[in-house]
Amino acid sequence: MRVYVGNAVTDGAGDDGWLLGHFKPDGDIRHSRDVEIKWGVHAAGEERARWVTGEWRTALLVLISGRFWVELPGRSVLLAERGDYVVWGEGVDHSWRAEQESVVMTVRWPSVAGYKVP
Repeated sequence: MRVYVGNAVTDGAGDDGWLLGHFKPDGDIRHSRDVEIKWGVHAAGEERARWVTGEWRTALLVLISGRFWVELPGRSVLLAERGDYVVWGEGVDHSWRAEQESVVMTVRWPSVAGYKVP
């Protein structure tokens, strides 16, 4: 039986918050080409410097704590209550901003080797 027990804060600190995806070593139970999971810890005022454009994956972002804005074309979504979430599909450009210190969990699929948003 393959099992990994960890802590999202500790494990995520070593890989920009990413806990599971193609970037984990082959043979590691956290290695996946199907899905990526991130534990994102963001300081108040932190924001994505540039919009993500041309994205062809689907993403789910869940608020754990804080107040977090997701910017989508023609729409701003505020995640304010624990458990609030937003899902967007392929072709949807996006950006984000942490209004307060925030923790969010991102699930994105599929996991694409070599892909990194600037």
